[in-house]
Amino acid sequence: MLEKSGATTAPNPVSQFALTEEQLALAELARVFARDELASHAVTWDETKHFPVDVLRKAAGLGMGGITISEDVGGSGLSRIDAALIFEALATGCPSIAAYLSIHNMSAFMIERFGSSAQRRRFLPRLVSMEHLASYCLTEPGAGSDAAALKTRARLDGNHYVLDGVKQFISGAGASDIYVVMARSGAEGSSGISTFVVEKNTQGLSFGANERKMGWNAQPTRQVIFENCRVPAENRLGEEGVGFKIAMAGLDGGRLNIAACSIGGAQGALEKALAYVGERQAFGKKLRDFQALQFRLADMATELEAARSFLWRAAAALDAKSVEATRLCAMAKRFGTDAGFKVANEALQLLGGYGYLADYGIEKIVRDLRVHQILEGTNEIMRLIVARDLIMKDQG
Repeated sequence: MLEKSGATTAPNPVSQFALTEEQLALAELARVFARDELASHAVTWDETKHFPVDVLRKAAGLGMGGITISEDVGGSGLSRIDAALIFEALATGCPSIAAYLSIHNMSAFMIERFGSSAQRRRFLPRLVSMEHLASYCLTEPGAGSDAAALKTRARLDGNHYVLDGVKQFISGAGASDIYVVMARSGAEGSSGISTFVVEKNTQGLSFGANERKMGWNAQPTRQVIFENCRVPAENRLGEEGVGFKIAMAGLDGGRLNIAACSIGGAQGALEKALAYVGERQAFGKKLRDFQALQFRLADMATELEAARSFLWRAAAALDAKSVEATRLCAMAKRFGTDAGFKVANEALQLLGGYGYLADYGIEKIVRDLRVHQILEGTNEIMRLIVARDLIMKDQG
């Protein structure tokens, strides 16, 4: 079971460069879970498009359904650095399942931070236990990177809002019980958006077909469709018009978690490559004895260590509510997901033709990690966030 460490929320000069015993234990717990519950099934789940809800609930039994959620509603009350360690470790077993857990945690966090006391008590205990699963609904068919241009409407009608519109690329859609939805309740632009908690059996809520995808096949991805969908007004998170801010606050943490999943997936691929070059022989010696391949392995490990250190820096800033947090989260997401995909692809190359075969598991990791450079804001949008921050500071 995940346990809160008193040393995780305010790092001192030493703990910034060395994990505490509690943090090492958290990472080991998640790594063992990934090995025992995820890794041996990952390829089969990918091939059969199986969404292992029973395994997700096992993870929740260890505290992974509400990692940063307060203890008063059953959460683990851990820090963003702790979460990064956990998601990295989980992704060594299956990046797709680790990433869904990230999205579930992000959705629960939005209710935790912006929900009323009644909303927190109503929704969070069953999300933390993963009796209920959650999905994040921002992207639309015509509004991806330009999320503030979303068209889904929320019209107030008495004590209900009536939602009409379509959300696109929603992880967990159809299987999830709770949908955290951004919809337009006011004028055009970001200030006209509000956030709603929509429950699965709400009349007027339906789902598209499961998308055929390059990766992430162990979790469903569907459209979420609202047709005269009546949502109680009491299910609105925060005030009208603050929904875009709520969505972006969720994404700060989500970007850290998806970077962690990229690093963990790539770490798993690197370990597979290390084992292979230690066994495979060519030209009379093991592959690991060729200096050219040693250099490649060294560069791969260095890239991951740099991404990991950057991720922890950004996580510490988000924990501290630093004014730099959003910029650092964007930087860490861009760097971590690019490095993760690059290292996993290099690992595949080291295995040659065997890396291309499904049985070895690396090609699945490459496919799973590719989408991390697109979701939670494309890496081009991450650069835009960073550039805007730099320019604003330069202009004083």
